[in-house]
Amino acid sequence: MYVGGKWVEGKGESRAIIDPSSGKVIAEISDASSEQVNEAVWAAKKAFEKTEWSQNTSDRVGLLRQLAALLEHSTEALARIESRNTGKPIRESRLDVHDAVACLRYYADLVESRREYQKEMNDGTYSLITEEPIGVCALIVPWNFPLLLGMWKLAPALAAGNTVVFKPSELTPLSFIKLTELAEKVGMPDGVFNLILGGTEVGQALVSHPEIDKVSFTGGTETGKHIYRECAKTMKRVSLELGGKSPLLVFDDADVDTAVDWALYGSFFNQGQVCVASSRLLVHHSLEQEFLKKLTARLAKIRIGNPLDESTEMGPVISLQHLRKIEEFIQIGQSEGATLLAGGQRTGDENGYYLTPAVFTHVHQQMRIVQEEIFGPVVTVQPFYDEEEAIDLANGTKYGLAAGIFSKDVERAKRVAARLRAGTVWINGYHTPYVEAPWGGFKQSGIGRELGPHGLAAFMEPKHTNIRHQLQPIGWYS
Repeated sequence: MYVGGKWVEGKGESRAIIDPSSGKVIAEISDASSEQVNEAVWAAKKAFEKTEWSQNTSDRVGLLRQLAALLEHSTEALARIESRNTGKPIRESRLDVHDAVACLRYYADLVESRREYQKEMNDGTYSLITEEPIGVCALIVPWNFPLLLGMWKLAPALAAGNTVVFKPSELTPLSFIKLTELAEKVGMPDGVFNLILGGTEVGQALVSHPEIDKVSFTGGTETGKHIYRECAKTMKRVSLELGGKSPLLVFDDADVDTAVDWALYGSFFNQGQVCVASSRLLVHHSLEQEFLKKLTARLAKIRIGNPLDESTEMGPVISLQHLRKIEEFIQIGQSEGATLLAGGQRTGDENGYYLTPAVFTHVHQQMRIVQEEIFGPVVTVQPFYDEEEAIDLANGTKYGLAAGIFSKDVERAKRVAARLRAGTVWINGYHTPYVEAPWGGFKQSGIGRELGPHGLAAFMEPKHTNIRHQLQPIGWYS
């Protein structure tokens, strides 16, 4: 771990880090103790209050750009670390590193270009509107995109002038350990960036710490609710990017081959372990049979294998425990009366956590496989008969993270998009996040936004300073 500018051994439990493609141990780490969590928080607090970090924008910008350059130079090494630790195909890991570099550069540029707002008020006074860093921020990320989702938080938090205690998932800490080495190389001031390792207990100690000013969490909805309650006790600022059960709507005028191609990408990228995965495919009834025929034919051709193999298109899921959870949902779907049209079987290396992508048909809206986030390579296909039914089905879960619409009639697609309760809607595309645009969800998919100017604003407090140039009595009381 990295606390107060020094590498330290965790004093908590030891933990094996597993390669999901083989089930073999690739690293041994030690979790932080509660005392070490406390040390990390106080190191961050000292750096925020006693150094120039929060005030010196040019230094921050320079360090972020240096870190981006080092990260870019280390692309291949980091991509291989990410693929071994998560199981995602190497081409996806390279994309994650590329996007992480772009995120660092975007926020360096954005914070450098910001200016305070000034205005003369109608009473002759003068107002300055400034935005200041919040303070000590706890950043907690999941295992599916350890480096990229971590950077979505770290880059704006540091750019804004905050100090950070960062906790990666206990399953996938390796890429951020490497990133921390790079941060040390560029001369990040002691205490500005602290890395602690561990699971639920470490996360709880961090979230409940009285000196944490802001918590930014990405993960499951139930955990997010718990964090929200904990933050309310001390009025911590909080951002939550939570679960999803995102629909992809295919209208009757859509090109079926194109829609199937995007549905595969939207549903099975990173083995379907994506918060915005298009796990509910809503297809106009006139296209349903053709869509299913072409979907299952394409599924059979997906190359499943070692994530470090350049030809691999799908790797293993993250862990044996998660594999069993997905298999349990497949059994639940069948017991509820749905038809398992394709997939859902273990495959590949018997020691790896591989699963063929599963497709369910004959489902209804109340089924658990339609309502609950499975977070794996499992999709449901539902027909709809008109635009109104499509919207009702799309909005018919507790989630509202993302959605996709396929139609040659872009005006209709825009009309439907306006009625979908989702934070991101793609029309004739899917999955791509843009660092310049906000990312987050409606309903139980979270609170707040990451990326874009909204992502920077989430780590800043606005302040209004009103100036009266001449000291004079107000004369309010006799």
